[in-house]
Amino acid sequence: MLLPALAVLSAAWVLFAWAGYPVLCWLLARLRPRPVAKGEVASPLSVIIAVHNGEAEIEKKLEHTLALEYPGEVEVIVASDGSTDRTEEVARAFAGRGVQLVRNPERQGKEAAQARAIAAARGEILVFTDVGARLEPGALRAIARPFADPQVACVSSEDVVPAGGGEGAYVRFEMWLRRMESEAGSVPGVSGSFFAVRRELARPWPADLASDFRSALEAARRGLRAVCEPEARARFGTAREPGAEWQRKVRTVRRGLAVLSAYRDLLDPRRGQIAFALWGHKVARFTTPFALLLLFAASAAAAPAASWAAWALGLQVAAVAFAGLALAWPRLGASLPGRLASFFALVNAAMLVAWIHHLRGERAVVWEPTRR
Repeated sequence: MLLPALAVLSAAWVLFAWAGYPVLCWLLARLRPRPVAKGEVASPLSVIIAVHNGEAEIEKKLEHTLALEYPGEVEVIVASDGSTDRTEEVARAFAGRGVQLVRNPERQGKEAAQARAIAAARGEILVFTDVGARLEPGALRAIARPFADPQVACVSSEDVVPAGGGEGAYVRFEMWLRRMESEAGSVPGVSGSFFAVRRELARPWPADLASDFRSALEAARRGLRAVCEPEARARFGTAREPGAEWQRKVRTVRRGLAVLSAYRDLLDPRRGQIAFALWGHKVARFTTPFALLLLFAASAAAAPAASWAAWALGLQVAAVAFAGLALAWPRLGASLPGRLASFFALVNAAMLVAWIHHLRGERAVVWEPTRR
């Protein structure tokens, strides 16, 4: 009875992570919604752009940022993290238009660069955005509106990526799920490419923890909310370089595991909705690779004596083979089943590698921006 039980529990855990939790979250948002009291906000706002060697994009990013709509005062700060190209030279050329440059002489990581910018910022609302994110014209106005609610301390944007590829389907699923979490109470993480916090939430600002994930959890720890704003949209292209998506996912999960460990007190069920969100969205997702391995091992061990196990093992082998073919054969990989299968395999393999780094005590502090 042990092997069937292990197989059932493993399969149930995977289903909960990718289907059960989203459905329960949708039900919670429908049955017990917590609306945000949005309103027009014109508080002084600081836009912080952390960048490392972004000379190819920084000029366009600054022109675009300076053209964004906002009813109040806006300052723009470029935080260079040890850039060795023309990034700082380009940023200085915008000084006459109010752009401020702060710099870390050596690479210390994205959060360290953000922290230096925070020390120089004057805004009551701090907006963080990546050099590769293209914000829609009304994005600043939109991301500030939830701050009219005094219970809101952190606001996430929504990512928009091209429809093709497994990444596009995954991002759309994540954005839908984040809206459900926001409607139910609080999101357990925000989009690192474009998010905003109240200034008081930025004290402290650890240099060794991912600022997007940590900001949402810091809000929850203080009894405040982190919500998403669907009208605050940032657009991206797909990763330019082969393997860039793999590297980004491994790095993201490594950083996520470090934050989750630092805020593990929020996993206490007495924390309510945020604990449920962390268990369902983060813990279940991060541990899916182990559940898949356990399911495979239980099926393989029981297959010689049980037909159910032989069928389960065969289906798993076929799924892995299909994902591998989709990754290796562009024509198959371009189909919807191929895109979904290959991306699911990529995500789970990346999470497994991230766990290996985490358990070895290796932390991902210095970031390598994904070129899109």
